[in-house]
Amino acid sequence: MPPHPSSSVQKAREDLAGRLRDIRKDAGISGRELAVRCGWSESKSSRIENARTPPSDADIKAWCRACDAREQAPDLIAANRQSADAHVQWRRLQRTGLRRLQESTGDLYQQTRVFRVYVSDVIPGFLQTPGYAAALLSSIAKFRGTPDDVTEAVEARMRRNAVVANGAHQFSFVLEESVLRYRQCSAETMAAQLGHLLGVMDLPNVVVGIVPFSERRTVWPMPTFTIFDGARVHADTLDAASTLTQPSQVELYARAFESLSQGAARGAAARSLVATALASLG
Repeated sequence: MPPHPSSSVQKAREDLAGRLRDIRKDAGISGRELAVRCGWSESKSSRIENARTPPSDADIKAWCRACDAREQAPDLIAANRQSADAHVQWRRLQRTGLRRLQESTGDLYQQTRVFRVYVSDVIPGFLQTPGYAAALLSSIAKFRGTPDDVTEAVEARMRRNAVVANGAHQFSFVLEESVLRYRQCSAETMAAQLGHLLGVMDLPNVVVGIVPFSERRTVWPMPTFTIFDGARVHADTLDAASTLTQPSQVELYARAFESLSQGAARGAAARSLVATALASLG
């Protein structure tokens, strides 16, 4: 198996191989003994440990069973499945325009019952107005050099965001106060966006927390991420979108969300922060 063209994917493969190697060593058995217990060749064990052959789910189960580490199999299988798909470059996702990217998550949004969203940079996509979304997506299209289908992308985002008004879905948002202050658009558009945010905060299935500038932090501001039903995380960076499904990774992000939530203002205090940001627009 040649190295993957994405360094992040290749590193994920090597990390998985390293974890399997550590499990074997912790069990105190050689590669040859592992092969005997698993019923395959010693060379296969070596190829897996050196990230030259990707293991199947069955291989991982057999490996963990042979090393008396069955409890680690689910996390390793999840890591193996996501290694090829977790790290997808934005230029690949957006090469046909932004509309299809908005539509690609529609089924996931409908299937998810509980959303936990942390944002440190922009108003969450779920809560954006058409004007704010148009300004943001226009800047993304220009920066990425993608086809100009912003109008269609905004319409697709608004259709997708209808899920927020559906009481069958529960939303918990944590925003940094800076999100209310960053100027991604004109003052008029930002005023409309903040007014919309105040309206959404009245929905019974939506909880919005805002971490004030003045809050003594227990954890640092982080890149934006979304947790879907406690089973999947979308975490974005400048160059790529990552989908994380390993139980240990999802649990890590869930703990981060809870820690960030502890310092967030809610209810009247949160509304006051939004109102103050709105008043500052003049």
